[in-house]
Amino acid sequence: MIVVHHLNNSRSQRVLWLLEELAIEYEIKRYERDTETMLAPTSLRQVHPLGKSPVITDGEETIAESGAIIEYLMDRYGNGRLIPAPGTPERLRYTYWLHYAEGSAMPPLLLRLIFNNFGIGDSNAMDGFIAPQIKLHFDYIEGELHKSTWFAGEEFTAADIQMSFPLELLATVAPDVESRPKLKEFLARIHARPAYKRALERGGKYDFANSI
Repeated sequence: MIVVHHLNNSRSQRVLWLLEELAIEYEIKRYERDTETMLAPTSLRQVHPLGKSPVITDGEETIAESGAIIEYLMDRYGNGRLIPAPGTPERLRYTYWLHYAEGSAMPPLLLRLIFNNFGIGDSNAMDGFIAPQIKLHFDYIEGELHKSTWFAGEEFTAADIQMSFPLELLATVAPDVESRPKLKEFLARIHARPAYKRALERGGKYDFANSI
């Protein structure tokens, strides 16, 4: 049985959503952030040495990192669902967005989150680097969503699930989304999916689901 070690308001919500899309049975073990530091509890280190979420266990296997978890679940349980056929342009785009979400989209957002939450007052860093990087990446994403309904093409895939978290995080600052209509439409589409709603019911409070 797959166990999702689920941290509130975290990337692990994507894992629950994928499992619901694939109709795979799973259990949830819940963890709560420290209300002051917003960090994961140290008890997660008993599952994985870094003590971060998401992480899943499946029998003897322990898998961490969102992209690695998605690849594992798709390879073992996907049966060709939610992934384009090998050798197609859509498959190449799928692989790109699966890695882009954490490799490129998330770092400037995390920097903004750290600066805002910890009261770091370096306006040169925020105005000179962080804000321009956020604009660069999310203008790029907006442009790509003008090319196709979903990130890999005209069919919904697991890459869209992976891309959901940085876009939901961006949407916590309303002007970032209001100026990007295709991004806003994407968020509305994913939030309307039955599997997304089921994942919310099982995962519990997730602030980013109401970000638009």
